[in-house]
Amino acid sequence: MAHLIRHKLTNKLTNAAHTVSNKSQAKVSGVFARLGFQAATDEEGVGFAECDDLDYDYRQGMQMDVFQGDDEGGECGLEDGDSHYQRDGTGPKPQGLKTGGSLDEDKPKITSWEAGWNVTNAIQGMFVLGLPYAILHGGYLGLFLIIFAAVVCCYTGKILIACLYEENEDGIKVRVRDSYVDVANACCAPRFPALGGHVVNVAQIIELVMTCILYVVVSGNLMYNSFPGLPISQKAWSVVATAALLPCAFLKNLKAVSKFSLLCTLAHFVINVLVIAYCLSRARDWAWEKVKFYIDVKKFPISIGIIVFSYTSQIFLPSLEGNMQKPSEFHCMMDWTHISACVLKGLFALVAYLTWADATKEVITDNLPSTIRAVVNLFLVAKALLSYPLPFFAAVEVLEKSLFQDGGRALFPDCYGPTGQLKSWGLGLRVALVVFTLLMAVFVPHFALLMGLTGSLTGAGLCFLLPSLFHLKLQWRNLLWHHVFFDVAIFVIGGICAISGFIHSIEGLIEAFKYNIQD
Repeated sequence: MAHLIRHKLTNKLTNAAHTVSNKSQAKVSGVFARLGFQAATDEEGVGFAECDDLDYDYRQGMQMDVFQGDDEGGECGLEDGDSHYQRDGTGPKPQGLKTGGSLDEDKPKITSWEAGWNVTNAIQGMFVLGLPYAILHGGYLGLFLIIFAAVVCCYTGKILIACLYEENEDGIKVRVRDSYVDVANACCAPRFPALGGHVVNVAQIIELVMTCILYVVVSGNLMYNSFPGLPISQKAWSVVATAALLPCAFLKNLKAVSKFSLLCTLAHFVINVLVIAYCLSRARDWAWEKVKFYIDVKKFPISIGIIVFSYTSQIFLPSLEGNMQKPSEFHCMMDWTHISACVLKGLFALVAYLTWADATKEVITDNLPSTIRAVVNLFLVAKALLSYPLPFFAAVEVLEKSLFQDGGRALFPDCYGPTGQLKSWGLGLRVALVVFTLLMAVFVPHFALLMGLTGSLTGAGLCFLLPSLFHLKLQWRNLLWHHVFFDVAIFVIGGICAISGFIHSIEGLIEAFKYNIQD
């Protein structure tokens, strides 16, 4: 009996010693991590993960595959009915995934061609209509920036994906993070484990809301220039466009809207072909002498923001890569999509500017003759109105998840009832967001200036600054000297361009209001 009691006491003392030792090691590791000497480990990366619903909401209209998860373990925080993208199969599975069936096997993933189509939709949208205006104030340097922005955005997209992976004990890279927010949280951990995610979410919300505003602005602009004989101002046309967008407040998903995504893309392709065909028909009158190396110092930084904004795609790249059948083809996909975008954007901007030279307007279709301008602009308005729900719904979901549904930590009560129906005050907030985009479009009806401001403020941050900073922080041990040089150079150049573009965009808006300058 005495021997048994002594044996039990010995086991308890041994377990207590191991526990103290493990806690001590954890504290030492935490101290080193706080000092920045080590990146977050695989387990830490999983622990810091907070599900980023924006990736799902923003790309659901582009036929991404999602799966449902339960709220178990508290790490992912998925409520009943929430969705998140599948991992690529190499990393640890979410804890809330039911194991009763092979859910990952049942959900087909996308090919590299389908992934490239999604990226192309993001960087070849209707905002390329502002690129000739960038050439107006940048000349050949503007063309160089279109190429430079493509190269940098392609590179930062790749290093952002690299931040999703960590090497395990066997030296094999494992995907431990799922989204841009996860990467930001891991970078700020352990001292401020949620700060990075909040910063990225704020930047994403600003960009999404500004995108909605730009769609309303361009709709009013196009309608006003399509029917100049009607006694309706651009602001009034913006009100009409917003009235058609009010049903977006009732959206619960984007399945209905996603059916029009392919038609929108095809329509925009046809419009680009028509514009280029018209420009080629006037090739004998092209003003080559107008394209110079001289730049407008005051307006050129705005052009930088316009060009950067036209390449933004980093928001959804983590989920896109995780849904690919062969994630190893991601780099190749990024290369050919950005090369093709660079070539098409450069040709479109140059050809359009050579045709109208100094008369180039903020929205290039406004330069078309009235006989075809109305038809082209109506197609563009339809595309803008059908594209509006994607960023709007994504912004709404991020706001709802962070402010109303954050696992009991939300600032406000849940805006959904027990059966999942949207409460009246929640609907009112959605309507208020639609009205806010209208008010901004009415009081700031300047497409190029708003586009330049958004590109300088959030586009440069999400595409240039944050990916390079996160790459240096999380992958420092594995970086070669030229990787460090590229990251530092991109961060410095991106910071200068962002600050300069933001200041000059604000100055341009002030000047436009002061002298009542119209688009």
